Amino acid sequence: MQSLSGICKKLGTSSRFFLQLTPSVGFSTSCYFFIQKKKKNPYQEVDQDKYSNLIRSIVSTRISSQTPESLFQEDDLLYGPVSKYKAQEQESRPKVTQNTVLLLNPEKRNGSDTLPDSSIPLKIPLQKNKMPSVTRILQQTMTAKQILILERWKQRMILELGEDGFAKYTSDIFLQGKHFHEALEAILSSQDQLKELDEKTISSGYVASVQHVLKDISGVRALESAVHHDTLKYLGLLDCVAEYRGKLCVIDWKTSEKPKPFIRNTYDNPLQVVAYVGAINHDANYNFEVQCGLIVVAYKDGSPAHTHFMDSDLCSQYWSKWLLRLEKYTEKEKNQTTLNPD
Repeated sequence: MQSLSGICKKLGTSSRFFLQLTPSVGFSTSCYFFIQKKKKNPYQEVDQDKYSNLIRSIVSTRISSQTPESLFQEDDLLYGPVSKYKAQEQESRPKVTQNTVLLLNPEKRNGSDTLPDSSIPLKIPLQKNKMPSVTRILQQTMTAKQILILERWKQRMILELGEDGFAKYTSDIFLQGKHFHEALEAILSSQDQLKELDEKTISSGYVASVQHVLKDISGVRALESAVHHDTLKYLGLLDCVAEYRGKLCVIDWKTSEKPKPFIRNTYDNPLQVVAYVGAINHDANYNFEVQCGLIVVAYKDGSPAHTHFMDSDLCSQYWSKWLLRLEKYTEKEKNQTTLNPD
């Protein structure tokens, strides 16, 4: 019988037994490390898809290519969009004019609505006056966005045409508009004035563009006539007052190289029209009242002009906006007078 120590020696030297014991030892050891790895790792909770682009952009170059725009985009990605609730709430509050002057004039509405001689349109000359013009008021109260758009357009045109070319371009545009208004005045007033114009002016693309509009115009009351508001103290030179499809309107003729199918495309033109409407209704030189407006945009290539009719309700809406611009101008002038009393 072998001794116990001999048996142990044989078992100790047996490779089979050693291989069988090894997993047991290894298992206990691996279990220990497995337990250690199960410890919660905060990085495993990161949304890898969400941050992959951000991480790639950071490690892809040594030189930072970040801009203010990219920083805002990263902030938006990390923290979500900025809440604009308060800003929107403040901007949504409409400004209310402090002026209570109405667009219409009750005194004229109850008075006569006929001219002494309806066949002769009024043409009151524009006289020198300390009152600001409608054009000046609108120019001095443009928004920052309007100024930026205008400046960008100017710089782009100068880049394409040069300083001298841009000056010639603006001069040509002014002359074309002047000839267009002269042709319309002649067409709407008398045949004698029409004969004095050259054929080139009469047959221009702008005149051809408004032919379908002229068919709907009748009862011309005023042409290229000065108007001023007795109460609000401003003046202007309107293009035309006539009936358009039976509605008495202040008509403003505009020229454009680009289509303007919607009234919003005409920018401040509706404010100009209602300013003239309100002035006529409060000008003693005119014994009639106007409630509507019409903007006609003519095109150089002769394509049909776009018409934007403004009924009494729409005119009332734009009248409130005009009063705000007028108040803004008045306040601006007061501030400048205070800073420069001389």
